[in-house]
Parts: sequence; structure tokens; C-alpha cells
Amino acid sequence: MTATGDLILVLDAGTTSTRAMVLAADGRMLAVAQQELTQYYPQPGWVEHDAAEIWKRTLACAREAVAQVGGAERIAGIGITNQRETVVAWDRASGQPLHRALVWQDRRTAEFCAALKHAGQEPVVQAATGLLLDPYFSATKMRWLVDNVPDVAAAAQRGQLALGTVEDWLVHQLTGGAHLTDASNASRTLLLPLDGASWDEGLCDLFGVPRDALGEVVDNAGHFGTSRAEWLGRAIPITGLAGDQQSATVGQGCLAPGQTKATYGTGAFVLANMGSALPRSGHRLLGTVLCQLDGQRQYALEGSVFVAGSLIKWLRDSLGVIASAAETEALARSVEDSGGVTIVPALSGLGAPHWRPEARGVITGMSFATSRAHLARAALEAMAMQTADLAHAFAADGAQWHTLRIDGGMSANDWMAQDLADVLQVPVERPDFVETTALGAAMLAGVGAGLFGSLDEAARAMRGQVRTFAPGTPPGEERRAAWERALAST
Repeated sequence: MTATGDLILVLDAGTTSTRAMVLAADGRMLAVAQQELTQYYPQPGWVEHDAAEIWKRTLACAREAVAQVGGAERIAGIGITNQRETVVAWDRASGQPLHRALVWQDRRTAEFCAALKHAGQEPVVQAATGLLLDPYFSATKMRWLVDNVPDVAAAAQRGQLALGTVEDWLVHQLTGGAHLTDASNASRTLLLPLDGASWDEGLCDLFGVPRDALGEVVDNAGHFGTSRAEWLGRAIPITGLAGDQQSATVGQGCLAPGQTKATYGTGAFVLANMGSALPRSGHRLLGTVLCQLDGQRQYALEGSVFVAGSLIKWLRDSLGVIASAAETEALARSVEDSGGVTIVPALSGLGAPHWRPEARGVITGMSFATSRAHLARAALEAMAMQTADLAHAFAADGAQWHTLRIDGGMSANDWMAQDLADVLQVPVERPDFVETTALGAAMLAGVGAGLFGSLDEAARAMRGQVRTFAPGTPPGEERRAAWERALAST
């Protein structure tokens, strides 16, 4: 398609907040608006969002960001990126949500996953989808909604049920009816074979998900409908869609096999570009679709850690150990080490490569000498130790890291970035513009809108400078041993 403007509007619907940004074709951020999302915890291990609130606040942010650049006339396309496995159920006729969204962190389907594992289904599912049987992924959440929410079941009976991830929900609301999902988000559901163009009937039957409730699987860049004019002042094409971690991988310019990024946000997510080869892991990593353009897929190997920045938020909001996340860097530098304290942040279970949904967090090694500085340093050290566990698994799967590109809110912490380099013994690169999730969505939308002829061209135009943290002296073996002991106690 031919662009009618030179700017990209990015909608970034995250876990704790939703944002809208306007980016220029050279990667400069011209406008930003952000609103918090309400977190609901009905029971231990359950995490929900209000889908109507996600839409309302995303739209409000979009309107504010567009107003900051003088209106929608220069917007060539909309790029959407989102928290991935979160599931929304809505009525196709009314467009209204039928239940709160079940968030990717939600663990309520652990027993169902365990039953499928016991029945010997995990090898079959992993071979098809690249994923493991875990409550993290979307399919069991969809099944729970159908089984436990009468309005969802009734909509399914009427043939009016829509089940989708957050980008699907936003597209539906923006366009007034489209029901589609991009290949990167679809690959996180347990319902899309890595080498399949669309949903697999056998997987839908296995998980009890109505096939006709799912949307069309599409590319990551293209024309996916047009926003209704009343939302933003004029109709704007939606030209880019991607799950947040795939979007960050694109934004980091990891477009060639072997290039690897780690995003430290609510959780921590490492993706290594595997090219066109189907990713197969023997060490409990995930195979996923990185990007699909013109029906052709690039794949990634992924390691997902469930708790990263949310550990710092917990120390701040629940324990009152720190007043702000930014405070952790000065606290970590104020002590020589963690004073023997080790934190394993399994507050939502353990993700890759352990996959233990029943695990709970532990803090070991405390004494009367333990200070809040020791706790803050131990929390930051946990980021490198969790990442090192992933590095070992990636190397065992033949995807050894030679450089790690980092982004996300926590990556702004220089102490943590250097600790990563020291523990991993590889250079760690951090871009000056750390909003790489938004940048990747803008790059994809720019390609879809015709501003760029390829992702490589978009990366050359939009990516900025990087800072490199060179590896220094690695920590002693005692730190690794303390981590292993604490890990075992979860």
C-alpha cells in the first residue's frame, strides 16, 4: 500500500500499563501517552484485566499522542504490540467483553496442564507448536473461560463467541468488527503449528477450544483494516501487529540468525533469531514464530522468565524496601556484595528452563546484618542468575550467545547491565532508545504502510546508537552455588 503520511502511531498494550507513541520514520519518538491498567487478583495465582478498560485507556492514550503531533493527518499507519498470551472473550455481535481478560501470568489452569502431561500429551504438543504444557499459554485459558463462564458458553452456542489475544481485541474495537491475529501472537496459543498456516483442528479439540471462535491468522506487516474515523479524527490503516517480545526482537535489529535480545520488563524474555529453521529444543526452551511477512516465517528460540521488574515492584509496593525502582542501582553499588542474600523470584512459578508452576519465591541467607541495600542488590543479581540459566539452555540447544542486546525498563540500570555482562561473559548492548518494543511495532507498521521496502531498511532508518557493557571479572563460584541451593528450595 502507499503511505499517506510519514509518522507511525504505536499502541503498546502491556501488562501494567498501556501506551501510545508517535514515531517518525527516523526512529525519533515525537509523542507519548501512558495510563496504568488495573490488576485484579481474585484468588492466589489468578491474574485478570478488565478488557474494556484496556480498550478505553488505549484509545485515550492514542488520542492524546495524536493530539501532541497536531492531529492524525500525518499518521501513515498504526502498529499494535501487546502482552501476548493474555486472553479476551467477547461477543462478536455486541463487541462487549464477556469476562475479565485472563492475563499471561495467570496460573489457574495448572491442574489441567498437569493432567495433559500425565496423559502423555506434552511431546505431541511441543513437536507441533514448539511450546510446553503450561498455564502461561492461551489455549487452557480459553478452555477455562468456555467451561466456567456461562456468558462465554452461551456465546459459543450461538456462534457469536470471539476468543483472542489483546492485539485481536484492539483491532476488533478499532475497526468495529475485524477478528484477526498475527502469526507471532497466534504461535503463543498452543493452537498454531509452527509450520502451519492456520489453527490446527486436532489441537483445538485437545484443548477444548471452539475453532470458529478464533480469528484469522495474518502476517505481521500489511493492511489489517482501518480504524473508524471517530476514534482518532480520521480513518487510519492498521499496518503492523506483533507480540511484545517478537516486536522487541525486531526493534533490536535481531533480523539475522544467531542475533539475540533480552527484554527486562514485568518478566524477562530472551529470543534468539533462528532464521527459517523450525526451532527444536531439547532443554525446555520454546520455539516460536518471530515474524511472518508475505506468508514466509522467521522463527525464534525463546526463554521466558516470569518475574523480573515485577520483583522490584513487589519490593517497593508490598514490602516497602525501596521507594522507587531507580533507587536500586545506588543501593546495589553501596554494598560490596549481597551479604549472602539470594532471591529466587518465583512469585508466579518458575518459567524456562525449569517450568515449575507450583514453585514459590524464596529469600535465603538473611541475618541481622542484612540491609535493604543487600536485598536490592540480591534482587538485581537474580536477573543475571535467571538469565544465566537460560544461556546454558540456549547453548545446549546450539544457540550460544555471542552478544546480548538488552531493553525494557530494567535495562536502564547500569549496574544490572554490567552484572549481566560479567555473569554471562559476553558483551551486553543497550540501545540509547530502549523502547524497542514500540520501535519494532513501528518498523513493522512502516513496512506495512509502504514507508519502507523491508525490515532491514526500516532497521537502518530507525535504530539509533548503542552502548556496550564489556564483560569484566566473573563472580565467584560461591554466588552460583548459593543460587543453585536457593533454586532447589523453591
